[in-house]
Amino acid sequence: MNAIRPEKIEAAETETVDSNLAAVTEVEAGIRDFVRNDIAYLRRPAATSTTDTPPLDPNAEATVNNVNSLIQRVAGTSLAEIENLISELESLRDLLHAEGQRVQREISGYAQLSQAAMKSTRMIADNVAQWKRAADGLRNS
Repeated sequence: MNAIRPEKIEAAETETVDSNLAAVTEVEAGIRDFVRNDIAYLRRPAATSTTDTPPLDPNAEATVNNVNSLIQRVAGTSLAEIENLISELESLRDLLHAEGQRVQREISGYAQLSQAAMKSTRMIADNVAQWKRAADGLRNS
C-alpha cells in the first residue's frame, strides 16, 4: 500500500500553483511587449540610417494623444454600460429572489390547503360510513 504524505501533496500543489503563476506572468509580459511594439511606431518616427533620433513629429504626438483620448472615451462608455448592466442584473436578481420566496409561500399555502381538504374529506367519508352503518343497523332490526 502506497501512502502519500500530506507534505508531498502540499509541495505538489504549491509547484502547480507556482507553474501556473509563472505561465500567467509570461503571457502578461508577452501581451505587454506586443502592445508596446504595436504602438511604438506612433510614438517615434521610422528609424533612419543615422544614429541621431529626430524629435517627435508634432503630428505623430497629436495622433497618439487622439488615440489615447479615443480609447478613454470608448472605455468610459463601455465602463458606464457595464456598470448599468451590473445594476440591472442586481435588481433582477433581487426581483427573482423575492419572486422565489413568494412562490415558496404560495406552494406552502397550497400544501396546507390540500392537507386541510384531505382531512375534511376523510372526516366526511368517516361520517358517511358511520351513517351508513347506522342505517343498515336500523334496517336489519
